[in-house]
Amino acid sequence: MQAQVYNLAGEVTGTIEISDKVFAVPFNAGVVHQAVLRQQANARHGTASTKTRANVRGSTRKLYRQKGTGKARAGSIKSPLRRGGGVVFGPHPRDYHQAMPKKMRQLAVRCALSAKVTDGALKILESLKFNEPKTKQMAGVLDALQVADTALVVTTTAEANVVRSARNLPGIKTLPANLLNVLDILSHKVLVMEVEAIRKAEELWGKDMPGEKADATA
Repeated sequence: MQAQVYNLAGEVTGTIEISDKVFAVPFNAGVVHQAVLRQQANARHGTASTKTRANVRGSTRKLYRQKGTGKARAGSIKSPLRRGGGVVFGPHPRDYHQAMPKKMRQLAVRCALSAKVTDGALKILESLKFNEPKTKQMAGVLDALQVADTALVVTTTAEANVVRSARNLPGIKTLPANLLNVLDILSHKVLVMEVEAIRKAEELWGKDMPGEKADATA
């Protein structure tokens, strides 16, 4: 598949061949949905904690006698019915981690990247490097590419000047190619990638997994 390449001024400077195996995969909604849920679940810390009546510090003596007071029968001050008492069925630290087969994770990323190509939301840059952090310069590049909405900017490796130039722009996020993930791709309207980042993505997600048939067109 051929894709246009832009310079920092937003001008088309040529085309490159991108892998159909990574950027022209039919969208599998079930796999992508599972990958998104897995990523969101794995981001949860699961550190919320409450104390039951057994964990609350305090006396276990009966507050007052059983009969003759005109009040409800009361036991320990640690009862969930009383202020400062235990919590009934409250949250406790837990692990929300979800596993997903490697082939399915790979397919989900391919589907997400392919969806951007299908929607015309993939912008490929010759290179994206700044001599110094300049928010105005990054904004100018995005304007030249006609990016008017949220965008995920993917560089070949972590570029400190690019990260600092983009971090104050609302809706713009930067990532190195090896950290591309389904949630970030789908959470942003436009995907901006360097040519070398494209090649890195093809290297990471374009290779055949064990037991997978090789692409006959390769």
